[in-house]
This record gives sequence, C-alpha cells and structure tokens, in this order.
Amino acid sequence: MEAAQLAESLLAVVTSAIERRGVDAAGVTLDDIALERPRNRDHGDWATSVALKLAKRVGVPPRELAADLQAGLAGVEGVASVDIAGPGFLNIRLDAAAAGSLVVTILEQGERYGTSATLAGQSINLEFVSANPTGPLHIGHTRWAALGDSLARVLSAAGATVTSEFYINDAGAQLDVFGASVLAAALGEPAPENAYPGQYIADFGARALAERPDLATLPRDEAVLVARELAYAWQLGEIESSLAQFNVHFDVWFSERTLHAAGPGGEASPIDSAVDRLRAQGHVFDEDGAVWVRTTDFGDDKDRVIRRANGVYTYFAADAAYYLSKKDRGFGLTIYLLGADHHGYVHRLKALAGAAGDNPDTDIEVLIGQLVSINGARLSKRAGNIIELDDLRAWLGTDALRYSLARYPADSPLTLDPELLKKRSNDNPVFYVQYAHARTHQVARNAAQSGVERVDFDAATLTDETESVLLGVLAEFPRVVAQAAELREPHRVARYLEQLAAAYHKWYDTCRVAPQGDEPVDAVHRARLHLSDAAGQVLRTGLALIGVSAPERM
Repeated sequence: MEAAQLAESLLAVVTSAIERRGVDAAGVTLDDIALERPRNRDHGDWATSVALKLAKRVGVPPRELAADLQAGLAGVEGVASVDIAGPGFLNIRLDAAAAGSLVVTILEQGERYGTSATLAGQSINLEFVSANPTGPLHIGHTRWAALGDSLARVLSAAGATVTSEFYINDAGAQLDVFGASVLAAALGEPAPENAYPGQYIADFGARALAERPDLATLPRDEAVLVARELAYAWQLGEIESSLAQFNVHFDVWFSERTLHAAGPGGEASPIDSAVDRLRAQGHVFDEDGAVWVRTTDFGDDKDRVIRRANGVYTYFAADAAYYLSKKDRGFGLTIYLLGADHHGYVHRLKALAGAAGDNPDTDIEVLIGQLVSINGARLSKRAGNIIELDDLRAWLGTDALRYSLARYPADSPLTLDPELLKKRSNDNPVFYVQYAHARTHQVARNAAQSGVERVDFDAATLTDETESVLLGVLAEFPRVVAQAAELREPHRVARYLEQLAAAYHKWYDTCRVAPQGDEPVDAVHRARLHLSDAAGQVLRTGLALIGVSAPERM
C-alpha cells in the first residue's frame, strides 16, 4: 500500500467519524491527513496527527477522536494495527503484503518511480556556472556545475519544464585584455598590464600565430581582435568539453554579445529597448544626465544607473536586458545560482524583476553558493593561479566529485578530503552508495545461478524487520525528490541514498535471496529478489538525479 492509498483510506475514515457526530466534514481534505514516517520504526510504518488537528472542529478531545479513527482503520485492508500515542497521535502499521506491494509499483514504474507532478506547469530557467570565457573552469565553477546540474535534474523529476542556461560573458573589457594577452604571447612580447597569466595563454598564442601567421603585420587593433576571437572560441570550446566530461550539459549557451547587437533591420538592441521597457513600467528616471532605475522601490539598497551621462551602458543594463530576454522566452520563474562573491546581486536582481513588472518574491530566485576547497589540491599547471576542474576530475574522478559536492547545501562552506574520496570503503559515501547498487546486481547474478526466478511475487513473505525498514525507506523516495525540488536542495537526494544504502546493506547481511545447500527455492526467495531489484532501481534513479553513475560491479 502506497502513502497515497493509505491517505485516501484514512480520509474516508476521518470523514465518516466526523459525520457520525453530526459535524459537516466537507472542508476536510487530504492536506489534513499529513501522513509521516515515524522516526522510530518501532512505532509503525506511518504516523498522523489528524486527530489533534481536527478535534477542536469536531468538539471532542483528541484521544477520543483518535479512538474513533483507530476503530475505523481496523477495517481497512492492509492495515495490521493502529496505536494511539500521547495526546492523540496515530501510529499505523501495515501488514507485510500491503507494505510489500510497493515493490510492484517500483518495478512497474522503473525510473519514473520518484517523479511527481509537484511542479507541473512551471517553466523554469536555471542559470549556473556562467564563467568568463577567458580561462579554464576552476574549483568554484566545479561546485556550481555539480549543484546546478543536479538541481535541474531534480526540478525536472518534480514535473517542472527546466531550461539550463550558461550565460557567456563575452562582452566587455575582459575580452580585450584576454585578446591582448594572447597576442603578446603569440608575438613574444612582454605581457600587457593586468594580462591573464598561465601556460594556456602561451598555448593559445602559439595556436593563433599558426592559424594566422599575419598577426605581426596586421594593425594592432585588428591583431588584438583576431587573437581575441580565435582564443575566445577555443576557450569556450574547452569550457563546454570540461563540463561535458563532468556530466553537465546546458540547453542554452546565451551570448552577452547578442544583448548589444542591433536587429537585422536596424532595430534597437535588447539593451537599448530594455531602458524603454523599464521606463514604461514607471521605474526609470533621469538625473544629472544619466538614466536610473528606481530599484529602491523593491528593496534594493540604492537606485541603479543603467546608462551613464556619457551614454555608456552599465553592467546593470546587460543584467536588465538579459532578465527581460528570459521573460520574453516565456519562463515563469528564473533561478540564478551565483558564487559566494555575488551577494550584492541578490537585491539588485530581485529589484530588477520588480521593475520589469514581475513579482520579486515568486518570479525570481537567487541562490548563493559558498566556497569549496579540497585538501592537497594543486594549482593548475596550465593556468598557474587556479585549481582547475579538469585536474580535479582527473585526480578524484567525476563520480566522487559530483557526489561529494551534491551532498552538502549550496550555502555551506565546504572542504573535501581527497584521501577519503579515493577510499574503497564504507567510510567513503559515494563508494558506500554505489556498492549498494552493485550488490543488487550481484544478488541478481547469484539468484540466477541458484534458479531463483522473477515470478510469483508474494509480498506477504517479506516479514523480516530489515525488510520492513527497507520498504519504508523505499517508500520515502518520491517525497524526498519532491522536497528537494521545492526547497532547491538536491543534497537531500544524496543523503537519502546513504540512508537507503544502509538499509539495503543491513538487509543483505540478514536475508538471503539464493537458497543455501539443498534448500529448495520458494516464494520468499523470489520475493526477496524482487525487493532487491526494487532497491537497485531506486539507487540507480537517485544517483542519476545527482549525475553519478550506478556501476553493476565494483
């Protein structure tokens, strides 16, 4: 019996009990039932405080109403017992057959088990990483990539339509400095002021000179432009490749340059039109020759200049045009995942949404991630001043990195222990979970050799306490995924997987699927094989939600 089925049965019992007392039960809904898993499994499979919640409405003491519900639930098929605890809590225990029927649901639904319609109808734009295309991705980008991609997967599992987006900061002075750095390297000149350091600049310089031997003879401005555009394309390609190897893929790569470009018929650029659109909302004013947006109307600490008196747009103008672009593309919610040094953007972006006519409380979310460090990590040989994503992945592996970064909240500073992540032991969380999945395949292989087939599933044979615990954890998966999506906390999935792995390992140590010696194959062996398959499916689905592989052998 699934939670939804039990909730429906309990609602019918509650409604009947209330109406027998002459009270109108029309306003009682499933929201009042509030089934929860007891922290102590000795208290049963499910608990509810519905009697305490409705007692005042009915006009009786909570324990009296609880006694009525206890009697009513006794007649519900699949309910083994109901106990009243404290002031009126109900602890419900299911019989083995009802609890074990979850296995059939999991196996029938496959990877769909755990998905929901919690966020159905929501169209979400999720932007993360968005590194400048002037150098390799570093350790900070690694965390945002793991968290952002996991969040996109979890949101999709909860029914949302999600577009993951990388905003390419390819306009502005940093690209010119990048181009000048590459050109100087190509021509063997001293590095310009504020030049980008690292071997990768020298490598790009050599590639640029090989592709354009005329760099030395071109006018300086043109040479810088040529070197800039070549290196920009190469670096962006490297960024995309690094992310792909980290199992992170974006639906949209959005170029900032498009915001500055006029339309094909000479129409105003998105940045030009952004000022007019915000002015039409009534939040733009002119002062001292500059154009301002009155963002203090929406909680910002000061009003923002969008165009200076000299006619030059500020970075805020690009932010405005970019936000309006997302709105024009039909997204109902935009989520920004930004680094620890972007706290100042929170109020600014929310105020921008308000100035654009949206609700800053519901139409935009700005998530700030904290710093991450890895003991013993070395600076990049290529870049010289950063710890590169590619080096980390080669050192620790994609699975270890992604899992470790996904299992902590984004807003918590994080230091990872590489020696732990490389251990093949239960102390290493990713190994612990992946090994549980590999064990489900080992169980299946051993079962096949022993003649245990996947037929005649009898849930009533799953009577061991470890089976009850394992089934209880499996039943929690849809709730965990939905909650992770609603709270924007994919780490909840990783922590759940560790709980599931613990329950599975304990069950594995207690219950045998393959018969021993001359023992015949019977119903309990077949039922346990089904249960192991179900656990493997949920482990596999959960690992996929955080971008981690599920090996069949370890």
